[in-house]
Amino acid sequence: MKLFIRTIGLLAVIWLAMLLTGYGVLTGSTKNAAGLGLQCSYLTARGVISAQYLHTDSGVVGVTECPLLKKSGEVIDN
Repeated sequence: MKLFIRTIGLLAVIWLAMLLTGYGVLTGSTKNAAGLGLQCSYLTARGVISAQYLHTDSGVVGVTECPLLKKSGEVIDN
């Protein structure tokens, strides 16, 4: 029972840290646009967000893999 309570407490602390910092953890990725695009999905404290990256195998232009952590930001157009 102590292990269960500690696990729940640890998850609550991690969620609170993600809420305050705005970071998300990588949950999955898919290649799109004939292998030139990379769509990454991240779990944040406010929900799941997705990010699009340019993908190349060499990493010279774009990224080879999705970053493990991503800072989420809300863009508001006026």
